[in-house]
Amino acid sequence: MCCAHESIVHIMGKYVKSLQIFWSVILKHLKPNEKWVTDVTEFHLHGEYLYLSPHSRFRFNEEIIAYNIERVLFLLVSKMLYKASDRLKEGDALILHSDQDWHYQIKHYQHALREHGITQSM
Repeated sequence: MCCAHESIVHIMGKYVKSLQIFWSVILKHLKPNEKWVTDVTEFHLHGEYLYLSPHSRFRFNEEIIAYNIERVLFLLVSKMLYKASDRLKEGDALILHSDQDWHYQIKHYQHALREHGITQSM
């Protein structure tokens, strides 16, 4: 049993090391406006809901590109998209990753993504 455990640990160590090498190569080649991530966080304060939405650079330097706080969820993601899109430059091929919540699936939002040349990823 001891030898099998040691073999598994050895194999897993090699696997983890190869993943680290793989990601280090991939991350070296990321460009600033290649992949962003976004999400919505809900706060309940004094009987009201506030929604926070940041956009950040995924695996580049994880800088917050822009953020917005709103009381209405739909306005939040739309305004956030327009605010963040100001950071894009000519020729950027941005992929914006989010979860699959309803506010990222409505036609108005998806149209705005296409309008700015942004590829949606969920």
